[in-house]
Amino acid sequence: MWKNKGMLLAIVFFLCLFSTSHAVWFTLPPSDTKCVSEDIHKNVVVLGDYVVVPSANHPSLPATISIRVSSPFGNNLHDKDNITMGNFAFTTIESGNYLACFWVGENQGGGDVSVNLDWKVGIAAKDWDSIARKEKLQGVELELRKLEGAVESIHENLIYLKGREAEMRIVSESTNSRVALFSLLSLGICIAVSVVQLWHLKRYFHKKKLI
Repeated sequence: MWKNKGMLLAIVFFLCLFSTSHAVWFTLPPSDTKCVSEDIHKNVVVLGDYVVVPSANHPSLPATISIRVSSPFGNNLHDKDNITMGNFAFTTIESGNYLACFWVGENQGGGDVSVNLDWKVGIAAKDWDSIARKEKLQGVELELRKLEGAVESIHENLIYLKGREAEMRIVSESTNSRVALFSLLSLGICIAVSVVQLWHLKRYFHKKKLI
């Protein structure tokens, strides 16, 4: 009994540790834009739910907001104007930084607007209740299935990070080569200019019969 409890606690710990679900509460000034971003690799499911939190001054008439979710290459994945709540869902086709930007729409009160965003990526975006009903999983089996999904997600993230590291290493080596070439070129130009200056001074002194 205690062994099963210890196993469940370990599973819950790992799922919490590697969870990719983020609940964000932020305030939007009337004339400002706030963005939430995350670096995600391709073929990953992303879910988002957002809602305007009614203010104490106008609890029955919340202000509206506009939202735009864009991919790393600038493609619009979700674009809504003057709404109080909504959701978005997509599967990434590009690796990079995904951006969700919010700004105030028709804010009748003219004050700040509070927004709650629930952003889920990868393993956290799966509907485990539906999976459990479909495959008839329960208890430890379901938790082990969640842990298996978390391990797969971690493995994919490690492969993605390894690829990014290789790309950055190539860029770094290329930059170092260019800096070295630029340094040699600058040194050569400095030496050439110094030689020309010495030749000019020597000619000038000869002309003035100073040497």
